[in-house]
Amino acid sequence: MPSHGSLTKAGKVRSQTPKIQPKEKHKEVPRVRNRKEFEKRVLKAKSAEQVAAR
Repeated sequence: MPSHGSLTKAGKVRSQTPKIQPKEKHKEVPRVRNRKEFEKRVLKAKSAEQVAAR
């Protein structure tokens, strides 16, 4: 079964790419995150229903 490209060239680009450090991830406090999700899910949906009902 013929392969597409040779295995000697496998991973060439990835090994040449410079390594960059990942950024620090800042998680919100769960209480704040849950409040934002609630607003997005419930309050904004309610205002969209009110606009559609007019």
